[in-house]
Amino acid sequence: MSKSKLTQSVHVGSKGDSLYGGLVNPIYPSSAYDYDAEVRYPRYFNTPNQKAVVEKIAALENTEDGLLFGSGMAAIMTSIFAMVRHGDHILFQDDLYGGTHHAAITELKRYGIDHSMVNVFDLEKFEAAIKPNTKVIYIETPSNPLLKITDIRGVARIAKKHKIITIIDNTFASPVNQNPISLGIDIVTHSGTKYIGGHSDICCGVAVGSKKLIEKVKASAMHFGGSTDAQTAYLVERSLKTIVLRVQQQNKNALALAKYLEKEPKVSAVYYPGLKSNPGFAIAKKQMPGGFGGMLSFEIKGDTEKFLKRLKIIRKAISLGGVESTITQPVKTSHAKMSPAERKAAGISDKLLRFSVGIEDVKDLINDIKQAL
Repeated sequence: MSKSKLTQSVHVGSKGDSLYGGLVNPIYPSSAYDYDAEVRYPRYFNTPNQKAVVEKIAALENTEDGLLFGSGMAAIMTSIFAMVRHGDHILFQDDLYGGTHHAAITELKRYGIDHSMVNVFDLEKFEAAIKPNTKVIYIETPSNPLLKITDIRGVARIAKKHKIITIIDNTFASPVNQNPISLGIDIVTHSGTKYIGGHSDICCGVAVGSKKLIEKVKASAMHFGGSTDAQTAYLVERSLKTIVLRVQQQNKNALALAKYLEKEPKVSAVYYPGLKSNPGFAIAKKQMPGGFGGMLSFEIKGDTEKFLKRLKIIRKAISLGGVESTITQPVKTSHAKMSPAERKAAGISDKLLRFSVGIEDVKDLINDIKQAL
């Protein structure tokens, strides 16, 4: 099979219908299978539609195996819990998606698992935060919602030195733009609801890595029960066939919009790793060979609520990564569960807007922002 992501996204895992010769994988809705050949069951993550998705994503992420979950948080938390036990310590970067942050501070202590959240942008200080009982390092890059860039290779090098498992949330980059396993990371997770689904109509999550590590995650996943049904898996596989084309257009649009916003007098700040003025630009250029992504954030000088109401094409909506452009206020959505003090410490202001750039004509998007401003 070709190593081209365009070819892989279309063909890997999509074997078609062997009974009638159809080009598309059939939907196998059965929850009961003959057990003599192989014990198949949706909660065991091994039904045909689930496996088709995993084959495709694993190929796109340059790895061996994976699991398809019911949500991104199911993928993240199952991967974490599979690698730790009572008395262990997890080192998180401190700039995280609000849902992950809230899950860490509310769930881990209940199970006797210690954790620290440390600034990852000074790798020496980050390494100094490792404890004798640290078993997992967890990072996210580009981060949600400020698009901060973590040096993936640098973190992986530190982790291997201390024999620690690394897990990354690769949602914002997508497997098209960034492949952390090639940079030394052990397990890659995605909220597949975003770029993998791509059409704002699927909720799913993914974890991929070596067969050995994924078997360990699977052992916990079968108990937690975060699997998907055949119809959802089929829709994910369908969506993955166009992920490269979609993300390439979103990359192109986002870069053009970021450059426009950076020069717009009514905009006070722009956060996008593809801008040369961004502190993470040099690292992002090295570790995101496919592009800088379709996500950006910005702050305006005027009234945020009035601006959002005046938008005509760009929709105010939670979630991200769809073909349509959407915008949201992290203070009201993704980071609402963080306290005002925590948001302030993370640099998330009440005026911050997170912009998920779609595949529309970029001129129309720029004109929409102009008239709203």
